[in-house]
Amino acid sequence: MDSLFYRKEKRSRSKAFLKRLLKKKRAMLSLIIGVPLVLYLLFGSHGIVQRVKLENQKVELEVKIREAEAETKRLRAESKALDGDLEAIEKVAREKHGMIRDGETVYKVDRNKR
Repeated sequence: MDSLFYRKEKRSRSKAFLKRLLKKKRAMLSLIIGVPLVLYLLFGSHGIVQRVKLENQKVELEVKIREAEAETKRLRAESKALDGDLEAIEKVAREKHGMIRDGETVYKVDRNKR
C-alpha cells in the first residue's frame, strides 16, 4: 500500500537521452568526431563564416579600387588640361584657391541668408 503513495522519480529527457547515447558506442563516437568537425568547418580559420567575411571584404575593396581609378583618371585629365592652357590654370587658381588679380575686389554672397 505504501508504494501507491510514493511519487515516481522523473528523469529529465536530456539525462535519459545521454544514457541511451552512452549505450550506443557508434552514435557516441560519431558525436565526438562529428561535432568538432562541423564546428571547425563553420567557424575555423578556413571555415564558411571566414570565407563569407573575406568575400564581402573583397567586394568592398574592388569598389574602392574602381573609385580610386576613376579619381586618378579625372586628375590626369585635369593635369593634362593644365599643362599649357593659361585660361585653365587661371580658372583653377580662382575657383579652388581663391586667388585674385591685382586691383580686383572679391564679393562673396552667402546663398543661405536669402
